[in-house]
Amino acid sequence: MQLLFAGSPLALILVVMLGLGRSAAVAGMAGLALALAVSIWVFDLGTATLADIGVAPAVGASLVEAAFTAATILWIIFPALCIYVLQDRHGAFGVIRDALFAVSADRRFLVLLIGWFFSLFVEGAAGFGASVALAAPLLVTIGYTPLKAVVLALIGHAAGVSFGAVGTPVITQAAVTGMDGGAIATQASLMHLTLGWMLVVALLWMSGERRPTLRDIGWALLAALCFLAPAAAIAWAVGPELPTLGGSLIGLGVFVWILKRAQQREATRTTASDREPGPELRVIFHAVLPYAVLLALILLTRLIGPVQEALRVVEWSWTLPGPFAGSFQPLYHPGTMLMGGFLIGALLQGRNAGDIGAAMSAALARLAKVTVALLAMLALSRIMVHGGMITELAEGAAQIGTGWPLLAPAVGALGTFVTGSATASNILFSEFQVATAQSLGLPAITMLAAQTFGAAIGNIACPHNIIAGGATVGLQGEEGHALRATLPVCLIYAAAGGLLVLAVVAAAGPV
Repeated sequence: MQLLFAGSPLALILVVMLGLGRSAAVAGMAGLALALAVSIWVFDLGTATLADIGVAPAVGASLVEAAFTAATILWIIFPALCIYVLQDRHGAFGVIRDALFAVSADRRFLVLLIGWFFSLFVEGAAGFGASVALAAPLLVTIGYTPLKAVVLALIGHAAGVSFGAVGTPVITQAAVTGMDGGAIATQASLMHLTLGWMLVVALLWMSGERRPTLRDIGWALLAALCFLAPAAAIAWAVGPELPTLGGSLIGLGVFVWILKRAQQREATRTTASDREPGPELRVIFHAVLPYAVLLALILLTRLIGPVQEALRVVEWSWTLPGPFAGSFQPLYHPGTMLMGGFLIGALLQGRNAGDIGAAMSAALARLAKVTVALLAMLALSRIMVHGGMITELAEGAAQIGTGWPLLAPAVGALGTFVTGSATASNILFSEFQVATAQSLGLPAITMLAAQTFGAAIGNIACPHNIIAGGATVGLQGEEGHALRATLPVCLIYAAAGGLLVLAVVAAAGPV
């Protein structure tokens, strides 16, 4: 019976969002209210648990933890949105689009350039739905219906969601579990490296009226490798902030170079002489300046030891009676790097104080709804952890035994489907994954990697993303058709991830 009570807040979130069609903020508040009631009256939060520190202090300290973690996450989201708004208002994305169109007139290649590389680039830089909202209109401009454009953009950006918005999902996992974010990023990127080709083949398969040829599939596999290999290398060498952003830029450059060489050799209709010239290199560089500055700052602070050590010296931390604590390194935090990219990049682009202030105001306005949902989900998570509800769920999941790794990615996908965010999914389920791993003697890092892998693919079937992306191309009324197209891809990728995790765990042996 306690197991049912422990899972009731999560079940309520499902009912409110899927059954009633309400927002993640409303569902999170409802789930939080139920979690408070269950944790106090069923699990004795603050009396039998947490060494009798009292109900009010236990609840209050849990909410303080949630607010603190929310602030550290919002410090990433806010400057990422600032960059996105400034770039969008001043036509930078249009320049990037024109540069992509100049590469090839063949729609198969444009699908790979826009639906794969461009979607991944925006996902790595901004996340939070921006990739689908920007890529879908571009796909419509090259002849796809709004429905097909949204479906392609959803599938194309998924492999980068684990490290979207400069690594926010994995950074959040590290914040709520205390685990090594770099280790999580490395394993998650290797999972995508092993299976990500499935997404590019699905993207190409669904993009045309005819079945892809072996040559088409060969180009798709090359596009997959061009992104997935550098992304995995960056995750291993640098950490969770840059795999998607850096991997997409490196991969795009390599893919375009190979494509142009092939076009020159074959003397096809898509050679440079038959296409409109794209923007000049200096114009393209001007458009991507904020991201160039961001890349430089992150590489400088992550790869140069003395700089890294100097920045990490400054740390803000706090503790309260009981197991309540938090810490924040303001100079080393990726949000600070993002703000530097925003401000320095804007100045180098010649933006004035009015432009910068307007972008910040617009970003703050967009942040309001995100903040409510984030706080509610984080508070729910901390209450469930400190009330013993996550432990109860983990012990129940442990009854599945050695088969649990098969389901671990599906849990992440379910969390994203429900909440509309891979970050929110990781907030909800990362501690659950760790507790389950400990109960079963499984490697916790591997289970966290499986969680963020699943959370990424859940993005393509998430109703919130379908609605948000569809709004940019006038899809209203066809969202159900989009879900029917993306859901099978989501389920197959999550299942393949489960089999991969099971194989990895079996090879590693018991912890």
